Amino acid sequence: MASDLSVVNGARVSFARRKEEMDESDEGLIRFLMRDRHGTPFEHNAFRFHVRAPLFVAREWFRHRVGSFNEYSLRYAKATDDFYVPEAEDMRSQVGKPGAYSFEPLDSELAEQARDELRTVYETAYAAYTELVERGVARELARLVIPMGAYTEFYWTVNARSLMNFVSLRAAETAQREIRRYAEACETFFAEKMPVTHAAFVANDRTAP
Repeated sequence: MASDLSVVNGARVSFARRKEEMDESDEGLIRFLMRDRHGTPFEHNAFRFHVRAPLFVAREWFRHRVGSFNEYSLRYAKATDDFYVPEAEDMRSQVGKPGAYSFEPLDSELAEQARDELRTVYETAYAAYTELVERGVARELARLVIPMGAYTEFYWTVNARSLMNFVSLRAAETAQREIRRYAEACETFFAEKMPVTHAAFVANDRTAP
């Protein structure tokens, strides 16, 4: 539901013009719009993503409010025993002060201990959840024991302008590693569907218009 032509026609409607195919002048128009931050022509399109991610990633994602979300509901559906356990190489320590810290990999022994602890917590939490539901506690209350590492899923519908803003922030080196990988995946789809717009975005220092 998104194309470079949607940007061109969003801009050219100001002159009562509409194009059916892209040409070099249209590519130049997109670069101009991006460079001079004429943002609204990039809003006349839509991407719809079906995302499966841990809760802590989803909560960061939902802060990007210029878009529409519908999420799997633990009020109505039963929780699954599917939880995020980082790979050993992704286990890390935080070094420095908030806002000025860096991350360092953990030694292999501590990394495996931490992964085991996560698995234990997940198993205990899910067992408690299952027992509460079986004993008649409402799912909307039983879900309170579910950790942030549980997977959820949601639909996200967003226009190209807001997608570029998401990618510029969440694919950056300063973003948390887990959501950064999702942002990079979203950017792959963006580049495939709107190659001219994506190239202009990259050339504009990855700044959304």
